Amino acid sequence: MAEQHSAPEQAAAGKSHGGLGGGYKVIVYEMENFQGKRCELSAECPNLTESLLEKVGSIQVESGPWLAFERRAFRGEQYVLEKGDYPRWDAWSNSHRGDSLLSLRPLQIVGWLR
Repeated sequence: MAEQHSAPEQAAAGKSHGGLGGGYKVIVYEMENFQGKRCELSAECPNLTESLLEKVGSIQVESGPWLAFERRAFRGEQYVLEKGDYPRWDAWSNSHRGDSLLSLRPLQIVGWLR
């Protein structure tokens, strides 16, 4: 399977830092089981379907965590995605009514160190 990288995908892969200086990285696929067109992100994306993908079928979180939303512009039901593989929508959602994921952002955890 050939991997496709488009100009919008490269633009979306900006630098962002999380945790203790680590980066964020997630790979989003159009089809289930990590097939089809893919998009790598390291910064927030308010609309995955605008120019990057037609839909979200599976996700691989390489470093994170990430906060995923069922609607564009970080709205709707939220899902916390930790490092790991999510081969289809029911791997990240317990909801039987919602199988869409349209926006993503790194989840920045800020706390006090004692």
